[in-house]
Amino acid sequence: MADNDSVLTAARAWAGEPLALATVVSTWGSAPRPRGSHMLVHADGRFEGSVSGGCVETDILATAAEVIAGAPSQVKRYGVADAAAWEVGLPCGGEIAVLVQPVSAEGFDPELFDRIDDARAEGRGLIVATDLATGRSDLRPQETGEAFLNRYDPPRLLLIVGAVQIAQSLAQLAMTLGIRTIVIDPRARFLTEERFPGVTLDDRWPDEAVAAYTPGPSTAVVTLSHDTKIDDPALIAALGTDAAYVGALGSRRSHAARRERLAEAGLSSEQIDRIDGPVGLDIGAIGPAEIALSIAAAMIGAFNNDRR
Repeated sequence: MADNDSVLTAARAWAGEPLALATVVSTWGSAPRPRGSHMLVHADGRFEGSVSGGCVETDILATAAEVIAGAPSQVKRYGVADAAAWEVGLPCGGEIAVLVQPVSAEGFDPELFDRIDDARAEGRGLIVATDLATGRSDLRPQETGEAFLNRYDPPRLLLIVGAVQIAQSLAQLAMTLGIRTIVIDPRARFLTEERFPGVTLDDRWPDEAVAAYTPGPSTAVVTLSHDTKIDDPALIAALGTDAAYVGALGSRRSHAARRERLAEAGLSSEQIDRIDGPVGLDIGAIGPAEIALSIAAAMIGAFNNDRR
């Protein structure tokens, strides 16, 4: 999945100003950024996002300036077989094609940014089709020309149940990854701003809170409290949704007991099998920070699983 959150934020801030949008429309080999990655360029030279991690951005900025000045949309190709690619710094062995189009009715209509924001706010994905021959984008493919389809998924969300020490590390790591993070715990002494600075806190009972956030394919739910009265209701609520990842802290022995409890509560084997328990990738983690890292890695793997 292309991470375009910062670009969408910049599009709102720069609305109504002369802009160009660069998009990775094809990749081959060890390309530095996935298809669909954006770089938004302002007429004054400011930009947000990336199409190559820094390799070809200077050339893209020059092309964007031309497009903003009135030149037609262009598809720029960079690869190891092209001497120009080396000049602009693409020595990684891959190839990319980047569309540079104006943010206008003739290119990427500014209203599309609003449509994307609205869909994401409602928890829906939205697909924008771009005719590579004309450089014009719309919500449906054009009748002629080769169309590039870019999907904009809702922002990723992590619901952490249990305001314990591992949750402190996991919350900070998740936010660094650009994932909206909410810590849920009805125990007021655990759930404090001092322990979770900058994190959204929710003191409702976990089953009520999890249901309220309507987990979907961009949501992960992780239970960490080690208290069955807190963790089990949250798991039951999460497993009734299509959350991308559901993980539960505990040993193999405690997870076996958890499976029995959830089965007695009426969950099917298929539902229970969705739980990643013991939670996280097996990296020999020691201590809260390393356990949090293993959980974050497993969560990201689940988020990206259908895009490999």
